[in-house]
Amino acid sequence: MASSKEYLDYILEQLSDLEDITYRAMMREYILYYKGKIIGGIYDDRLLVKPVKAAVRYMPEANYVLPYEGAKEMLLVDNVDSREYLMGLLKAMEPELPAPKPKRR
Repeated sequence: MASSKEYLDYILEQLSDLEDITYRAMMREYILYYKGKIIGGIYDDRLLVKPVKAAVRYMPEANYVLPYEGAKEMLLVDNVDSREYLMGLLKAMEPELPAPKPKRR
């Protein structure tokens, strides 16, 4: 099942108070970036984030799920209706996320 543009728009609206939120469509799903760093994505209309230590601490009860067959497990974000919760999660995660890789020419 592919993710809908409407769900992406909803998540982006929830995060609209943060600067530097971008996305990239990839195989009918969406990769989300914060300050140029991959934080996770939208898969099957679910917001999933990388399981960095800050995210695990922020969401200790979160379920680990596979975004797609053969992928690494990610954390399912259940509380997408709270703007403050989502923004707090991304702010907590950002320092632990790897810097973007340099683009090849």
